[in-house]
Amino acid sequence: MPLPRTAQAALALAAAAGLALSVAPARAAAPAPPPLPQHAQLAKVKAATAKYVYEPLAIKDGFVRTDECVSDPDLGGMGYHYINPANYGSVDPAKPAALLYEDTADGKRKLIAVEWIVDDADQDKSTDDDRPSLFGQPFDGPMDGHFPGMPIHYDLHAWIYKDNPSGKLSPWNPTVHCPAHP
Repeated sequence: MPLPRTAQAALALAAAAGLALSVAPARAAAPAPPPLPQHAQLAKVKAATAKYVYEPLAIKDGFVRTDECVSDPDLGGMGYHYINPANYGSVDPAKPAALLYEDTADGKRKLIAVEWIVDDADQDKSTDDDRPSLFGQPFDGPMDGHFPGMPIHYDLHAWIYKDNPSGKLSPWNPTVHCPAHP
């Protein structure tokens, strides 16, 4: 019994498709998409850290508040570092090790930047074969620790919440000033 015309057409179409697939040249896996432009990557950092504009949420999520403001008379400032021990060593853009705040006129603190901190594997400042990078930017360092017990490390700042005339990924911001201490 002959097949109905629609069934014959379906079989012919299936056979043609199968033949086309069997003679088609093999293709390599699609190349990985190019990395996002730096501004798009930094926008993802901002989305991941935006809730910390409200300082109590940073503390609730494990960032330890500090009362020491970091500045340099020639280079500018960094502000107050709030470190999250769970994120120390992270190179995940969404998990910086530190949030940087500055004082506001009303006595509160305002989020200005984020920072990633990664220990130097061999603790030798003369080598840097383990230097991490993010956003196409190598981390600064290796450098001595900033307080007793802090190991030699690399770090990278991103001025997400405050403009930095020295550059979005510069460690120092000339517009950040720490309060004078008596």
